[in-house]
Amino acid sequence: MSRIGKLPIEVPKGVTVSLADSFITVKGPKGQLSRQIMPAVSVVIKDNSVVVERPDDTIASRAAHGLTRTLVNNMVVGVTNGYQTDLEINGVGYRAELKGKELHLSLGYSHPVIYPLPEGISVEIDKMTKLSVKGIDKELVGHTAAKIRSFRGPEPYKGKGIKYATETILRKAGKTGKK
Repeated sequence: MSRIGKLPIEVPKGVTVSLADSFITVKGPKGQLSRQIMPAVSVVIKDNSVVVERPDDTIASRAAHGLTRTLVNNMVVGVTNGYQTDLEINGVGYRAELKGKELHLSLGYSHPVIYPLPEGISVEIDKMTKLSVKGIDKELVGHTAAKIRSFRGPEPYKGKGIKYATETILRKAGKTGKK
């Protein structure tokens, strides 16, 4: 039995969970999320909790058991608290600014990088070098932060580029001069 999959998901006050066909919908104070449930598992709403069950011990249902429980739990946490990923920009002249629903990044290229923000994602910029990607969908927040980081990942010699705030860059020693 999956250790994660068998844990019930407590539904906090102000959040409603509903099932329709093979879709689960979670509504909360921050918004609404919906996801299709895999056919290998079933979701049961009991009292104030959600339980993910599997009908048998096939490989497919065992694999989907813990995953489905975690996805539903992420939906419940997202509509109550939301998710946030922090990024830092390092480098002379590297900066970010928000213009409407577009993120404009100056990253040392001959042109600015313009990234249109997906629906449901907001970005806060502090001092033009610190970004906070916020949203209720954990998967979308992580994907957006990874996409922004991919425009200029941190390099190992000077550490220039975009990195996660919690990320540690392993620095390399540069070339040594002639003696």
